[in-house]
Order: sequence, then structure tokens, then C-alpha cells
Amino acid sequence: MNVNDFDFELPEELIAQTPLAERTASRLLALDKRSGEVAHRTFTDLKQYLRPGDTLVLNDTRVLPARLHGIKPDTGARIELLLLKQLEGDRWETLAKPAKRLRPGVELWFGDDGQGGPLLRATVESEGETGGRVVVFRYEGIFHELLDRLGEMPLPPYIRETLADRERYQTVYARHEGSAAAPTAGLHFTAAFLEELRTQGVNTAFITLHVGLGTFRPMSAERVEDHVMHAEYYQLDEANAALIRETRERGGRIVAVGTTSARTLETVAGRFGAGGVRACSGWTDIFIYPGYRFGLVDALLTNFHLPKSTLVMLVSALAGRATTLRAYAEAVERQYRFFSFGDAMFIY
Repeated sequence: MNVNDFDFELPEELIAQTPLAERTASRLLALDKRSGEVAHRTFTDLKQYLRPGDTLVLNDTRVLPARLHGIKPDTGARIELLLLKQLEGDRWETLAKPAKRLRPGVELWFGDDGQGGPLLRATVESEGETGGRVVVFRYEGIFHELLDRLGEMPLPPYIRETLADRERYQTVYARHEGSAAAPTAGLHFTAAFLEELRTQGVNTAFITLHVGLGTFRPMSAERVEDHVMHAEYYQLDEANAALIRETRERGGRIVAVGTTSARTLETVAGRFGAGGVRACSGWTDIFIYPGYRFGLVDALLTNFHLPKSTLVMLVSALAGRATTLRAYAEAVERQYRFFSFGDAMFIY
């Protein structure tokens, strides 16, 4: 398959720049993956597509305020680091701008301690590909408190508006800090709407997948099969694994909320089989594209994704490429809002 097979026209004005005032106010495109039938609804109509005994699987990762602006103290040149993954201790994998000036041994300063020095120092340890740098931080106090004080939310590059409330780039159920990007399908939920679904008999299970480097890198291969995903850390505890097992045993559907949940579920299915889900953790680089046979995911709630992206390919694996692209064309025609702060799509 060629990457261009997953291209489509997207007017720039359909890229949502800010979240809606109400999380549940977005639109919902419902797609029947068997018939290809499309319905245009609002997000809270999701409850009409869910049945008692279904289980929503939500990614409870929490986004770090991982974008740091600082200087090179020797020249005063401005630099930017995006924290992607904690390696061990105070060593981090990052994306750097401008990377060509940040060679191993270069020192970076962030913040002002009021005495002519920084609140946070970093030294570049090694260089990686496409702007990647491993840095080691030095500081006094608690690192995450400094990061919360100095860092900005790592909004994707296609969002140019300032985010007034950083919590709007977090899900209401975010718990485990470690992501470089939000699992955006979950941004539509409020605690009240989740409780309404539970009252209806819909279960909620939680997994954790910390979104990392792959989110920020476009596909460079021409053939889909040649693309290599970056590994991301995931975790599933026994209580939630048991709920997923029981849902399958009772004949309920596993509904992945977001592509990150879908990739984690399919990684677990690959380890244990659909009927033997157990608590586990590790690193996944699973790449799901058409031809893949899903082991656990029956339905998917997701946002609308970038052309030629691995996420469009995952959706196409579930619904079929032609069906997915027809639904996307209809979404464009009806002016749905796209990407992180955009509208939602339910594939069932």
C-alpha cells in the first residue's frame, strides 16, 4: 500500500484551533463499519449507540506541561525543548529547536532564580534523529513542580491559538503523568456524562499509554508497510483486565476511546489472546493498518485525523479504507471540526 492512498483534501479552516466551551458540545459522525452508513449526530447521542454490558476503555494518561523555552547562556540564543520520554532519573528524550545548535555538552537554562541564574539547567548528552536530543536536567527542589511552573502544554503544531485553560488539553479522568500529547478522543467526556453512561449499564475500564515521539513525526516512507512506529509505554492493571475479560465473556463490546486505547488493547490481545487478557505493562510499537485483524476492539471512538497519518490508517483497518475516506469526505463537506480540539467519530 502507498501512503498516498490515505490522502484527502482538508481545508485549513476546518482545523479546530480552540476547544468548545462545553466538552460534550461537539458533533458526532457515527459510521457503521459493515454497511458504511453514516449518521450525523451530537456527541451525547453516543449513549444511543452503546448498550448495557459494553465497556468503554479509556486512556488515563496525563499530559506533562512538556514544552520548555530557554536560552543558551553562552550566547543568549533562544531554544525550545519538548520532553518526550523520561529515560531514567533526570535523563530525558526530547525534541529540540533549533536542534543544529544543540551539540553534546551544550548547557541550557530555563527560568530565572532571581540571582542571575536559572531555575532549571540541562546539558545535552547525545543527538538523535530529526531533532532528537537526550538531555540531563539539574535543579533544586522537585522536578515536576518546576516543570509545572516553567512548562507549557505541548499543543500540536497545527494549533496556533493560545490555550487559556491548560486543563482543556487533559481528559477529566487523566491520572498518570507522562504523555507528550493528549489522548484527544477522551476530551469530549465530562464526569457527568460518564456517570450517565454508567447508569445506562455501560462499564468504564482504564488503561495507560503515554503518548510519545511518534505523535510528532510524519510518515517518511512511501510504502505503508515500511513505516516503523516509535515505542510507547503502556500499563494495564488486573482490575481493569478482569473487567475487559468479563465483558468479552458476557458478549459485551469493547469500545476503545481513542487510537491510543485501541493500540494498547491490540497489544494486550497479541500477548494473551482476546479471551486471556491479564495485567501487564511494557513498550508497544504496534502499527495497525488495513489488513490487520482486530483481537479485542469491537468499536472505536476517535477524532478526525491528519491526511496520510498512521491514525487514519488505524481507522481504515477497522472500517475499511474506502468507507473511511468516504466518511471523511462527508465530514469535510459538512464542515466538521478536525484534529485535537475537533469533533468525534464513532465506528461501530
